[in-house]
Amino acid sequence: PMILADALEQARKGRLYILDHMDAILQEPRPEMSPYAPRIVTIQISPDKIRDVIGPGGKVIRGIQEKTGAKIDISDDGRVSIATASGEAAEAALQMVRDLTAEAELNKTYLGTVSRIVDFGAFIEILPGLDGLLHVSEIADYRVRDVRDGVKEGQQILVKCIGIEGNKVRLSRKALLKDEKKGKG
Repeated sequence: PMILADALEQARKGRLYILDHMDAILQEPRPEMSPYAPRIVTIQISPDKIRDVIGPGGKVIRGIQEKTGAKIDISDDGRVSIATASGEAAEAALQMVRDLTAEAELNKTYLGTVSRIVDFGAFIEILPGLDGLLHVSEIADYRVRDVRDGVKEGQQILVKCIGIEGNKVRLSRKALLKDEKKGKG
């Protein structure tokens, strides 16, 4: 009859054999998880952007969950946890949340769409749901008399963020033209 000490010793030898075999095949953890492994990705968003992600009656967050199959939890401090069954789904859900919560960055260049033209300039949508003002004086490196001479509604143009005051974003096309000339000269 085998006594407990013998059974424990046999189990220890078996465990060490398995660990040595695992170590011989894979010396260190893989840098990237298997694309099929379930995962939880966490990002931090501004707490005042939480309502943009949830949407009216939870419509937006439900839409993201239905499209990607992800489960999304948002805490009051702006921490967003995205649990998915695959890497692709996690990346898709993460990008959707980033798009909804993106904020303008100073000196960054955006490809925007002219959404509305007014007498003093044009409003350009640079991120989903985020417009900035391209003042008539910032349309070109020469004097533009009428805003419509420089831009048309629906047109896509490159603009640079030159100022953020509260929730107002100031854009310039002239600044990009200057940067381009500096680079070539």
